[in-house]
Amino acid sequence: MEKISKPNKHQGSVFRSLVNSSFIDVLGALFIVGLCLIRDFQGTYFYQGEIEFGVSIDQLFSKMKMGAYPLGIISIVGACFSLLSTRFIGKQRNSGNAIGIFTSIISGVHDFLFGNRSAIITYPISLVLNTASFTKWSQGVKIRDKDRLYYIAVILGMILGFALVYLGAYLFGGKTDHSFLIVVSITFGLSIGANFANIFKYEETWLSWMIYNVVQLIKNIMLLNIANVGKYIFYMANATITWLDWKMNGDN
Repeated sequence: MEKISKPNKHQGSVFRSLVNSSFIDVLGALFIVGLCLIRDFQGTYFYQGEIEFGVSIDQLFSKMKMGAYPLGIISIVGACFSLLSTRFIGKQRNSGNAIGIFTSIISGVHDFLFGNRSAIITYPISLVLNTASFTKWSQGVKIRDKDRLYYIAVILGMILGFALVYLGAYLFGGKTDHSFLIVVSITFGLSIGANFANIFKYEETWLSWMIYNVVQLIKNIMLLNIANVGKYIFYMANATITWLDWKMNGDN
């Protein structure tokens, strides 16, 4: 008679411990902040329609009095909150979805300032999906396996991603070279599918985020958004661990 293989309980408990670890939360935040400080990203400002790099920190208040927006500092803070949102969702805490609503607004503004003018019509969708996740989780939802609805959401998300990004570039301008728009379209399309999967707590949510994180790395290198480059390196490892945890251990 053929033996049926079972998940390794010890291995599963290791992944659950890593997902629930507060130490990793702090380590991830310190990693992002440290990387940004090393690259002097805190000295990045948006002033008079242009991005300025390498501004000395002692000029912070004088630049802000002149109307400059501390893009680097706010990006670092937003990246840390975004990390906490992802970690808390992995722990199956609805507070992660609540933080995600806030970080969607910050990310949308910064993407717009970095040249992605289509953010003005794409990020409201992310905001709606994050709000839907918070609402659905507050009603109680269990981890579920993929089904037809999941695949439909992934395919439609990708189609919508390309349509809205190119429409936004056509309507609002900004960076319009095709390589940039293709990367932005793919990341946005993947995020729609992943955020939809999160509403219903599909375990494949984290598989979608793994692919998303790879493409986001490429996009943020193109945008020179150093805070997000560090963030998505950490996210790759976190998404892999969380996917294995949800798959092996299920609900908390």
